[in-house]
Amino acid sequence: MKRLLGAITAMLTLSISANAQDYMSVNYNFNKGELFELEQKSRSETYMTVNEVVQRTTRDYNNIISIEITDVQPGRAQLTFRYKELKFNFNAKNQNIFVDAKVSKPDEPFQEGLKKLLNQPFTVELQSTGIITKIDGLDNLLDNAAAAFSNLKKDEQEAYKKLMKDQFGTDAFRSWLEQLLIMYPVHGIKTGTQWEESVPLRGGLVGRVDLYWNLQTWDSQTAKIGGTAKIQTDKVQTLTLEDDIKATAEISGSTSSNYLIARSSGLPSICVQTTEMNGNYTYKVNKAKRIKHDLKVPVKVVTNASYKIKQMK
Repeated sequence: MKRLLGAITAMLTLSISANAQDYMSVNYNFNKGELFELEQKSRSETYMTVNEVVQRTTRDYNNIISIEITDVQPGRAQLTFRYKELKFNFNAKNQNIFVDAKVSKPDEPFQEGLKKLLNQPFTVELQSTGIITKIDGLDNLLDNAAAAFSNLKKDEQEAYKKLMKDQFGTDAFRSWLEQLLIMYPVHGIKTGTQWEESVPLRGGLVGRVDLYWNLQTWDSQTAKIGGTAKIQTDKVQTLTLEDDIKATAEISGSTSSNYLIARSSGLPSICVQTTEMNGNYTYKVNKAKRIKHDLKVPVKVVTNASYKIKQMK
C-alpha cells in the first residue's frame, strides 16, 4: 500500500510540474539604473480625395530614444525618455520638410524646434502589466521648442505648433507607445493564450483601439507574440484638421504586429507593425474655407513601422 501511495504521489508531482512548465509568467520587470535604447523607423502615407483630387501626405520617422529606469516601486516603474537622434520627413501639398535635429538648417524653423527636443528628459510611469498611468514633461518640452517659431507670422507659428503637437505631443506619443508595448495579463499564459485590452484613440482622432495579443512560442529567455489592433473612430465627434477645417471622421482599420519579447524586462527586442485605415472625413460648412456644404472626403492611411530595443546597461 505504501508503495502504491508513493507511486501515486510521484505521478501527481510529475503531472503538476509538467503543467507548471506549460505556463509562463511575463511582465515589465526593471532595476533602477538600467538603460535601454529604442530605434524607430516608420513611414505613414495618407491619401485624401477632396473634390475628386487626391492629396498625398507622407511622414517618415528615424529616431533613436534612450530609456533610463529612474525609479522602481512595487507594481510600477518610472522610465525617463530622451530623444538621442530625431529625423523627420513631412511631405504634403508640394511642401517638403526634412529635418535632422543634429544638423543645422537655418532656413527651416521646424529644424530648430526639433533640435530643442534632443536630450531633454520626460517621464513615463508604467505599471508592471504595461498600463501607462501618466506621462510628464513632454508638453513642456514642446512649449519650449515652440520658441523657435517666434519670428514667424502668426498663422505660420500656429501651423508649426500644430504639426509638432500632432507628431510629438503627449497624446501622439502615448498612442504610439500603447501600441508598441504589450499589456500583459496578471496570470500565467501558455502557447495559444489570447488576451485583450481597450484604450482611447489619441492624437487628433476620437474613438477607441481594441488590442488583442496571442502567445505563439516561448523559451526561458524570449517569447514570440502576435498582436492585432482594431481601430474605430467616433463618427459624431467634431475634429479640427489642418487649415482649421472642422470635420467628423468615420474611419476604421487594423494593425498587425509581431513581437520578440525579452522576458527579463518584458520589453520587445523587435517589433514589426503594419496599419491600414479607411473611411471618410465629413468637412463641415465653412465660408472662410470656401466649403459651401458638408463635403465627404475619402481617406486612406497606411503605416509600416519597425522597432528595436536593446539593453545598454
